[in-house]
Amino acid sequence: MPTAVANFGEDVAIRHWAEQVNTVVRWTEFDRGGHFAALEEPDLLASDVREFSASLR
Repeated sequence: MPTAVANFGEDVAIRHWAEQVNTVVRWTEFDRGGHFAALEEPDLLASDVREFSASLR
């Protein structure tokens, strides 16, 4: 299953571990936002989700 990761601000996402159990096809690092990205940076998150979804067509 194609997987996308959006890593916001100071949250820790370990790509090596994510890729061991997922098919990571998109990895995006954002310099702002945090654990509650949907509340803190909704436009950034929505844009990233749209771009990922479009790539699956």
